[in-house]
Amino acid sequence: MSERGTETEALSRGEARLPPGRHGLPRDFVAENQRQRLLNGVVETVAERGYNATTIARITAAAKISRRTFYEHFEGKQDCFLAAYAMIERHVLDEMLAAPGAGEPWPDRVRARLAALLDALSRDAAVSRCFLIEPLAAGGEVAARYREAMGRIAAALRPEPAPTGLDMEIRDQALIGGIATLIVRRLTAAGPARLPELLPDLTELALAPYMTRAEARQQALAAAA
Repeated sequence: MSERGTETEALSRGEARLPPGRHGLPRDFVAENQRQRLLNGVVETVAERGYNATTIARITAAAKISRRTFYEHFEGKQDCFLAAYAMIERHVLDEMLAAPGAGEPWPDRVRARLAALLDALSRDAAVSRCFLIEPLAAGGEVAARYREAMGRIAAALRPEPAPTGLDMEIRDQALIGGIATLIVRRLTAAGPARLPELLPDLTELALAPYMTRAEARQQALAAAA
């Protein structure tokens, strides 16, 4: 890709500022650049300071965008963070669902999807923190969006078809509670780079409700290999 093409992609993702003055770029392109910079800014600020200490002034400073422009895109801090959260959620779920394993036995598919989840979260501490830690501190609509996202992750790990006679909602809640707790503890203690080391433990946790302990442990050992 040419240097010009690389620069244009960075601008469209909000990773670079627009040049000052007249630049001849389409209005829609400019608006998308501003919006993406604000999304990057809220993720950066929330990860650094926490959701409750984040202000619109800090978001706009991180994005290098005026307060007036902020309100052209978002109603307030919560609206901006929810948009960023939706972006992160789509990325994480897309990574999980695109993991190799289609047509493979369910335990192999679970292992592949968990590996993809950990890999996606291991690449960026700010993204991981905004996805798993800050929503519960924020409460309200943000926390509700977090619970919905965790439900989608749980659905991606269920047996297909789901066993009859079981309360899947309770099992999903227990599973996601365990997965999120282990990831947050490792993230807090050691940072994102070591998250993939959790794959054996998460594999056993996800499989144990549906097979014998020995079978689940065997699958976990396969994940560690």
